[in-house]
Amino acid sequence: MTRFLLAGGGTGGHVNPMLALATDLESKGNRVICLGTKEGLESRLVPERGFELITIAKLPFPRKFDLKALAYPIRLLVATAGVLKTIRRLKIDAVVGFGGYASAPAYIAAWLSRTPLVIHEANALAGIANRLGAKLTKNVAVAFPNSDLMPAILTGMPIRQEIVDCVAGYDQGQARIELGLDPMMPTILVTGGSLGAKSINETVIAALPAIRAAGVQVLHIVGDRAGLPDLREPSYVRMAYCQRMDAAIAAANLAISRAGSSTVSEFAAVGLPAIYIPYPVGNGEQKFNAATLIEAGGGKLISDKDFSVDYVLREVIPLLSHTKSLIQMRKAAFSTGIPDATQRLSALVLSAVDTDSRD
Repeated sequence: MTRFLLAGGGTGGHVNPMLALATDLESKGNRVICLGTKEGLESRLVPERGFELITIAKLPFPRKFDLKALAYPIRLLVATAGVLKTIRRLKIDAVVGFGGYASAPAYIAAWLSRTPLVIHEANALAGIANRLGAKLTKNVAVAFPNSDLMPAILTGMPIRQEIVDCVAGYDQGQARIELGLDPMMPTILVTGGSLGAKSINETVIAALPAIRAAGVQVLHIVGDRAGLPDLREPSYVRMAYCQRMDAAIAAANLAISRAGSSTVSEFAAVGLPAIYIPYPVGNGEQKFNAATLIEAGGGKLISDKDFSVDYVLREVIPLLSHTKSLIQMRKAAFSTGIPDATQRLSALVLSAVDTDSRD
């Protein structure tokens, strides 16, 4: 039995691909242990999916020079020593990292112990941990062809198999019924990603009377932090978190969404047209995540400050009544998707172990 340590966490962009790979590796008879922090999404999602989670202290990279910055090397050394002990104690055969606070110590520990290391970068613009890790291994996989870690292996973004299967396996009307929607009405899926999006939520709620008047219904996933109660009304269903994203995607004609790596990859893999509103804070990676899909014509890009009720009335509602345009967008989105990304990354990981054992 081959033993893998999968390191990553924080946001859905790190946790979701980690869990997709974990599921695939375990199905092949391997043992999988996950490494993360107590504060990230992994603390909830990893145990829910039935995998063991080992936690280490949250270790954010210092952005400015202060006392915390001076202490960072010591904290990194302590965390790395702890991961090194875990690798040896559990006889880990390979480390796979997805970025996030737990990754840097895992990368250094893998390098020090000469354990095969594979890195997967979910965003078009790589984070600090993966930039470091990419210097320690030749096994670097990326989700998007415009990644700034190139040259690397384009595997795509690992996504849950039920998402990939939803196009072929789900009747759209049945999916809507399961979610409390009208089976015959055109449907917009609204989601701000794993953490939600306040500005998107407010705009959609303000535009709701006009959307309803146009004969369109909304499935609105507001996020755990929104503080909005779940609600089920005619032509409007609101929930903090959706356990059935396969049904949600199958039910939709169009999505309004942030441009997180998981979301863009999931929508592309199944050909769901979308209006993408990149998160306005940070290094702007979300705009680049959607760049290839937008260039192909599989979606539209609008800035957070320009996404307004007027934009919904002027652009979104008319699009839903233009069946030919939606079909073209669907085909274009699907042309950029990599539905077998999990299998591609799994093959790379297993190959890294086999190659190392032959060396």
